[in-house]
Amino acid sequence: MSTKTVGVSVAIIRRGNEVLLCQRNEKARYALQWEFPGGKIELGETSETALIRELFEELDINAEIGQLLHAEESHYPDGGKFFVHFYLVEKFSNEIQNKVFQTVKWVMPENLLEFQVLEGNVEICRNLPEILKKVIN
Repeated sequence: MSTKTVGVSVAIIRRGNEVLLCQRNEKARYALQWEFPGGKIELGETSETALIRELFEELDINAEIGQLLHAEESHYPDGGKFFVHFYLVEKFSNEIQNKVFQTVKWVMPENLLEFQVLEGNVEICRNLPEILKKVIN
C-alpha cells in the first residue's frame, strides 16, 4: 500500500441552513460512509480546479468555489493518507444530479455526526456549525 499523501478537495455546499452530505457507493473504498462531495487533485490541477471538475462529474453542477474553510491531513486504518481542502460552495448552476453516490442528503450542520462520516470528515463535521457562523456573520 502506498504511503503517499493524496491531495483532495471537497465542497461544503450550502443551501439555506443545510449542507449537502453524500453517501459513498457500496462498491467504493470506504463503502457507504458519508462525506462531502469532491475528490482527488489530479496532476496539473489546483485544489479549486479539481473541485470544479469533481462537482461537475459527481453532481452535474458548475460550482463557484468560495473560501477555504479548513484543511487537514487524515490517516485511515487501511494506510490511506489524504490532505483534504474543504471549500465553501454557495453558488452553482444546474440542478444537483446524483451521478455517483449511493444517496445524497441535505443536513443541518449540527446533525452531521449522526451519520457514519469518513474519518477525514469528522473534525470538520464537529466544527462546521461554528465555522459557518463565523463565515456567514
